[in-house]
Amino acid sequence: MMDLAVFDLDETLICDDSTSLWLRWLVSQGFAPPALLKQEQALMQQYYQGTLEIEAYMHTILAPLAGLSTLTVSGWIRRFIQRDILPRVYPAARERLAFHQQRGDTIVIISASGEHLVAPIAEQLGAHGALAIGVEIVDQRYSGLTFGTMTYKEGKVVRLNSWKAEQEAARFQQTWAYSDSMNDLPLLMQADRAYVINPDAPLEQEALRRGWDVCRWKR
Repeated sequence: MMDLAVFDLDETLICDDSTSLWLRWLVSQGFAPPALLKQEQALMQQYYQGTLEIEAYMHTILAPLAGLSTLTVSGWIRRFIQRDILPRVYPAARERLAFHQQRGDTIVIISASGEHLVAPIAEQLGAHGALAIGVEIVDQRYSGLTFGTMTYKEGKVVRLNSWKAEQEAARFQQTWAYSDSMNDLPLLMQADRAYVINPDAPLEQEALRRGWDVCRWKR
């Protein structure tokens, strides 16, 4: 019997938001208009307030990829991860991933970002799987659309439970969950062992009330 360790990505494993970083990378390379950054900032304010419509957010951030080949974009993403993601991984997050690897646990990264970013980042970090927002590909090109249950708020629990049901060989003894965000309260509540990372005041109060561990991870 092994355990399952579930990590949120943005502001949990890394000290920033992977999608925001990606859009900045696209703009810096001339692959997206600078106006996109303002749009994304406005949407992120809604995210922090818990009022974000995730479909509208994904529609905005996938627009620059519509019509592009998956091969082209995966080359960009590899460069982006090396330059902008790996240097931002918290040292304590690397230690925690190593701790679970040494225990023989299954590690899954679950994120409200698109799977085109989350899956290759998860691979680089040595995770066994990634659950993220489905990004539609038609004839090896991005359509700019999404599909499936969004891995956002309660959607993370729905997707994680579906994924667990598919793991025929694995019966997990305990689930460990790590997140920084009040949006992940449903996910943290499902876990046997919940850890909140650099929480804001409401999540910290919730964690103290429920007896969850509060971690301060620094760059």
